[in-house]
Amino acid sequence: MSRTATNGHLDWRTVWQLARRGLDWKFKGLRLLLVCLVLGTAALAAIGTLTATIDRELATRGRAMLGGDVQFTIAGRPASPAELAQLRDFGTVSGGVRLQAMARKPGDDTSAAPVELKSVDARWPLYGTLTLAGGRSAGAPQDMAVWIAPGVADRLGVHPGDALRIGSATLIVAGVIADEPDRLSEGFALGPTVILSPQALDAAGLVQPGSMAQWKYRVRLAPTTAPDAVIDRFKTRFPDSGFVFRTRDKAAPGIDNFVANMGQFLMLVALAALAIAGIGIGNGVTSYLEARRTSIATLKILGATSSDIARIFLLQLLVASTLAIALGLAIGVAVTPLLGLALAGLLPVRAGFVIDAPALSTAAAYGLLIALTFAAPPLLRARDFPAMALMRARVTPLTTRWRAIVLPVGAGLAGIVALAVLTARQPLLALGFLGGAAVVFAILAGLGAGLTRLAARLPRPRGAIARMALGNLHRPGAATSALVVALGFGLSAFVLLAAVETSLDANIAARVPARAPDYFVLDLPRDKAADFTALVRHAAPKAAIRSVPSMRGAILAFGPADHMIRVADLKTIPDDAWALRGDRGLTYAATVPEGNQITAGTWWPQAYAGPPLVSVDDKLANVLGLKLGDRITISLLGVERTATIASFRRIDWESFGFNYVLVFSPNAIADAPHNLAATVELPADEKGPEVRRAILSGLVRALPSSSVIEVGPVLAQARILLSQMGTAVLAAASVAILAGLAVLAGAIAAARERRQYDSVILRVLGASRGQLLALLLSEYALLCALLAAVALLLGTGVAWGVVTQLFGFEWLPGWGRILGVLGTGVALVLGLALAGSWGVLSTRPARTLREL
Repeated sequence: MSRTATNGHLDWRTVWQLARRGLDWKFKGLRLLLVCLVLGTAALAAIGTLTATIDRELATRGRAMLGGDVQFTIAGRPASPAELAQLRDFGTVSGGVRLQAMARKPGDDTSAAPVELKSVDARWPLYGTLTLAGGRSAGAPQDMAVWIAPGVADRLGVHPGDALRIGSATLIVAGVIADEPDRLSEGFALGPTVILSPQALDAAGLVQPGSMAQWKYRVRLAPTTAPDAVIDRFKTRFPDSGFVFRTRDKAAPGIDNFVANMGQFLMLVALAALAIAGIGIGNGVTSYLEARRTSIATLKILGATSSDIARIFLLQLLVASTLAIALGLAIGVAVTPLLGLALAGLLPVRAGFVIDAPALSTAAAYGLLIALTFAAPPLLRARDFPAMALMRARVTPLTTRWRAIVLPVGAGLAGIVALAVLTARQPLLALGFLGGAAVVFAILAGLGAGLTRLAARLPRPRGAIARMALGNLHRPGAATSALVVALGFGLSAFVLLAAVETSLDANIAARVPARAPDYFVLDLPRDKAADFTALVRHAAPKAAIRSVPSMRGAILAFGPADHMIRVADLKTIPDDAWALRGDRGLTYAATVPEGNQITAGTWWPQAYAGPPLVSVDDKLANVLGLKLGDRITISLLGVERTATIASFRRIDWESFGFNYVLVFSPNAIADAPHNLAATVELPADEKGPEVRRAILSGLVRALPSSSVIEVGPVLAQARILLSQMGTAVLAAASVAILAGLAVLAGAIAAARERRQYDSVILRVLGASRGQLLALLLSEYALLCALLAAVALLLGTGVAWGVVTQLFGFEWLPGWGRILGVLGTGVALVLGLALAGSWGVLSTRPARTLREL
């Protein structure tokens, strides 16, 4: 060995030559490190790239998604001349109306389709471009021309040039929409879109006093004008107007919230994958160095110093880690389009590969820190021991002073924590998760140490196999603690995935009920209620029909009469107080609505004529801190109305019927112009296509101003959206599962070298392969029996937090599937133990003894 330094250390060229000779292109012995590091880095690269892409799209396309810099929305009425003049003072205004309607082909009364009408003026779109099928760009339609979504064309069989009947107007299809610039900001649709001009909407005759319509005004501001300042000025001048505001940086609040929640979950998945991968890396490096124990001892005998040993193997680990990180980054970039495809329709993600340098740099830094931190303990152990101690390691296990590893491991962990906190959207969440992971690690490590001590104190079983299996748990050099940590993390990951998956599936089933009304009818004139009932009964005599008064209004203020809180003055609105955002459905009733239960207070008498009263959803009341006797002020058609809270109700939201957070006494709002909303539920023997066609065609002819919504397609769309979210969540969580599998395999592989020596000694003493196999399975069965219970508690605990706190869903786990997955995980552990030890059991004793 050449030496150039005065202190006797090998020069870096010689160190590199020795390190390179110790590596081969198959990276034998370092494959576990490679697998774990590739998985962890790929998860971080994909998640970071996807999140950065979504953020960039939301930021750059905010104006186009919203259709302006600021949007002003109000229900039930257009803006007043004074309000419209104020909007025009801010900038260029594009106004429009949105409502539900029915569309059909002229002369064909057997087919009809519910559509979402979107009336836009000549200035639409202020930002972005409408693209039609065939690639042609277009603006707002003119006169009686309309643009239609593909769903309308498919349902009614209409094409460009064909006529379309909506309300009292006959319109001409001028094109099929390929890309609608502000579609994402419109929210969940109850039918495919038809875009038309104000003239065409007037000709249709659908907008009447009390119609369920929304007026939207988009404003393009000067480059130096701040959207929030514009909103503040408008609210100051018109504090009780009832308008709802949205800015370009919050173009799609539902998407923003989903991105935030999804980003939090993906970050937790990535950190979990890295934490699990770190354990695998530690086990992998331990196994790798154990296999090179003789080489390390030989180098020390030949004069290599402890520093030389550390540098040689550190270079090897750096080479392997660099290749693993590079491969992980490539995989992360490659799978990002697949994640975007899984979220198509939910998030603004464009197809194609994206290279986000900050995200990839962060993933690479994480990977390198994890590799060095978890590889430090076994590397220090190999560096610090003298040659003869390494030679005797199989009969006298090596032990490392904990003080020797505190500084490097502590520095590495501090770097990981700092990187997580500095790069996370929610630093406290990242810090809390890392703290939780450390607690779990400490619990499992403590459990391993406690199990070792307990095994040493338990009475010795009579059977030889059971006695030896128990002894293997506490003998000198036993890998019990390492196995408990690795297997505990792996099995907990399996339980976590099963619990999240089953809860999401159950929430999809609960939130999108299988049983629901067949039709919702909106804007049903009150004087046509009898005709509507007769028409439905003619087609379906046994149909269940329910109708209620229906209006739209916004909550302006709430609280005690002498100290009411105005919604406009709130800086933030709690997530559960969604009723304060925008206009809400309002109704009045003389009796308690079907599916509602009074939880506090009393209902008003049938012919009540006193001061206006209101009944409030008890969940909303709890969030806002409302009490009986408090007041609520609403804006209804631009007029303020105040009512006293008489009762709180528990609402069956899963009924998919008419559910209103506010139900007023009839004398409170019945005098306002309004229509009815109705549901039609068909019995099983009257759900045929002939009945459905008869109902739709009859309603279109008799009630052209009403809108009929078929619930089936709406439920199907909701299921698709929720399933997409579930698929994306599970796809992301599977990364942690793959890391868990690698850790399980690595934990078993790390103990293989020790088991080889034990097996040889036992074979020399006369033990058969069957007895050795029984001993192996007994030992792992003891560990799995204990860890299965621990994994069930840890996995379901974390899953509960993800499902209820992160996504806001109900905790509805499928215990049968969870236990089945846990049992599969235990069987997998036993299978890996058997597969990993089969070569050891097949080793000839003489060959192994010659290598000692």
